[in-house]
Amino acid sequence: MLSDGEGRLLNVFLSPGQMADSRGALVLLRHLPKAKRFLGDKAYDADWLRDDLKNRGIRPCIPPRKKRRKPARYNKRLYRKRYRIENAFGRLKDWRGVATRYERCGDIFLNAIILAAIIIFWI
Repeated sequence: MLSDGEGRLLNVFLSPGQMADSRGALVLLRHLPKAKRFLGDKAYDADWLRDDLKNRGIRPCIPPRKKRRKPARYNKRLYRKRYRIENAFGRLKDWRGVATRYERCGDIFLNAIILAAIIIFWI
């Protein structure tokens, strides 16, 4: 999920369950708008992702994983603002069909997420 600074959804990518989050970010990077910062959790801790963001002029704020040999630095004060993204997930899960994933088909489930996001964040 890609969101703006206010926690509104900009882009959604539904990945298979066995796919790592950092690989899903590769798909979303193509649709990344102009930004100054990228906030992500530990699942997005990958050197190639950090390098790609720096090449685009975006400062990554991603905490390192525990097993990383050389822990990367990140701004802890800025990382506290990630609650807005978590709140966006929480607001989406207020929709019962999204929270319990009634639909087995990925396309229909993704459409339900998009419909909920339109109603919650943009209307």
